[in-house]
Amino acid sequence: MAGRIITVAQQKGGSGKTTLAANLAVAMRGRGLSVALVDTDPQGSLGRWFMERMGRMGEDDGLEFSTSSAWGASYESDKLKRRFDVVIIDTPPKIDSDLRPALRVADLVVVPVASSQVDLWATEGVLDLARREKAPVMVVLNRARPNTRLGAEVAQNAAELGAEVAEVQIGNRVAYAETLGQGLSVGERSDARPARDELDRLTEEVLAQLG
Repeated sequence: MAGRIITVAQQKGGSGKTTLAANLAVAMRGRGLSVALVDTDPQGSLGRWFMERMGRMGEDDGLEFSTSSAWGASYESDKLKRRFDVVIIDTPPKIDSDLRPALRVADLVVVPVASSQVDLWATEGVLDLARREKAPVMVVLNRARPNTRLGAEVAQNAAELGAEVAEVQIGNRVAYAETLGQGLSVGERSDARPARDELDRLTEEVLAQLG
């Protein structure tokens, strides 16, 4: 597989976009794929994570980070996909015309949704823009609590909005926040097995969707 682009998008802030982007990047790198991260969010959280990682782990030629304006995302990702197996774009928490370039180039749009109706409502704008750009979408239930009625309702409503819903749900686990602050992923933490296992399964699901 070469030159595939994943755009992580969600209108609502605090949805876990950056955490998901960083963890997917490390998981894919661990599978021998080269990965480039593109941060179009002015908040810069993904860049801070990457710098923490560089300080802790050193340089890795197979994992690169760059920033871009929202409008420059298509140019930057197109350039990077010639050199990397996977390009992951982290986008700002807003939905407007600026998001379209990142959706237009995406082979898959990953949309994290926390288990609340408010988060699901916020997702409708992303799904609408993705449909217009003919971009395939995978909704990932994030910070989910297992076997809850609300989680099942969110999954059903997301499917009704025309989105593929990942079978794997990401749990509400402290390990994700702790490892992000250390420049790591949950896959690199020996005492976080439930988080490692669900992330591994989600990574396989995302890669299968990419084909």
